[in-house]
Amino acid sequence: MPRSVAPWETERKLIMKAEDKTDPRYGHKPEERATEEYIRYGVINLDKPAGPTSHEVAAWVKRILKLEHVGHGGTLEANK
Repeated sequence: MPRSVAPWETERKLIMKAEDKTDPRYGHKPEERATEEYIRYGVINLDKPAGPTSHEVAAWVKRILKLEHVGHGGTLEANK
């Protein structure tokens, strides 16, 4: 079984599919939104890599963001 790679050990890059302007009266661009705002509204869109389980990823998020409760909706398992 291959070793699971922790999120902080993975090299990341931003992929921009389309550019558009957001009217500041209606919110923020996702890349300009504060982490506290994501946590306050309770949604983090996460693209789980193959390897670690959904439970492992939820535990990492809980530890990294210093949260008391973390869960996921539906499956986080990659398509096979």
